[in-house]
Amino acid sequence: MRILMLDNEFPPLGGGTGIVNQRVLEEFSKMEGIEVHLVTSSITERTCTSEEMSPGIRIYKVPVSNKCIHHSSNRELLAYAIRGYLMCRTLARNNKYDVCFAFAGVPAGSVAYLFSLTHHVPYVVSLQGSDVPGFEQRYRLLYLILKPAIRLIWRKASGLTAQSERHKRLALRTDPTAQIAVIGNGVDTNVFRPRAERQRNHDAAVNILTVGRLIERKGHRFLLQAAAILRKRGYESVNFQVTGTGDAADGLKQLCTELGVQDCVHFTGYLSREEIIATYENADIFVLPSLNEGMSISLLEALAAGLPVVVTATGGTSRMVRGNGVIVPKGDAEALADALARLIDSPQQREEMGRRSEELAQEFSWEEVSRQYLALCEQALEKVSA
Repeated sequence: MRILMLDNEFPPLGGGTGIVNQRVLEEFSKMEGIEVHLVTSSITERTCTSEEMSPGIRIYKVPVSNKCIHHSSNRELLAYAIRGYLMCRTLARNNKYDVCFAFAGVPAGSVAYLFSLTHHVPYVVSLQGSDVPGFEQRYRLLYLILKPAIRLIWRKASGLTAQSERHKRLALRTDPTAQIAVIGNGVDTNVFRPRAERQRNHDAAVNILTVGRLIERKGHRFLLQAAAILRKRGYESVNFQVTGTGDAADGLKQLCTELGVQDCVHFTGYLSREEIIATYENADIFVLPSLNEGMSISLLEALAAGLPVVVTATGGTSRMVRGNGVIVPKGDAEALADALARLIDSPQQREEMGRRSEELAQEFSWEEVSRQYLALCEQALEKVSA
């Protein structure tokens, strides 16, 4: 099977969607009879470039000139849609594709839809988060404009997926008739593992970790407010590590100063994969204070690392938090502080929840996720042949 894959972001550009794409391609490269051409964005080149990820997997990058690597502006999304489609036409001159796979309904799904009209290739769309109306506040006006087009793209797709049941329910608000399969994300439990000895000196400082892009939707400001609340309650031996980069970084650092917690909150910036692995190993509690998520990859990594978790009621938390952590309301710093205080005060509970996290992580694998995506592509091909 030859797959034309579309994604406007791919590491180091963007966030979770690109990482999901990268992991799926790694799994596809292990399967026989699968060839993939990915059309994504270049953030530095002025011309189209290509590179081989592995035998059978080639990445084509069209120039988009993103001003920010963390998320795309409306102009950049449009640039990818236009240049991505032109690249697809160029590739189709020498390649016959069986199916087109789009990571996100916008802009990749729009490219897949146009390509299906001109080249009669069925397409599958994997909804990834902010491509679903209502997911991200900063796109609220754009959602109003694009809703009719989004519904058309979904209805013409031969397959449509969401990352969690909650994500699916949000999508159904836009199109109640949509047939949506749920395919979550995965984690490599051979890479992310608990440290050999999780137990610590109970008198040592407790290390609280959050990993993710520093953008408004991730809710970091509520974690900083919770840190200030804990400080007022007398919790001195607690360190907060904020890992990631984003356009909210300066504002968050300023908030730390205003709250008086700059001495216990540490911003690491970007970390390599090896450094991220070590960061999980050194943590005692993982926090995800997001206002919205599809299915958090960093949360899955925290599970594999054997960490107790404190998360907001969003994304796939019902699948990932079952006896291994605490779920708190979104945007509630007081509830977040209360949950953290309980875990800080109970090392034994942290150990028990951490072991449960490790057990849950075994349910999620990139191999299974990729097989489900491939099955969807095969079904799309069968619909055309029928």
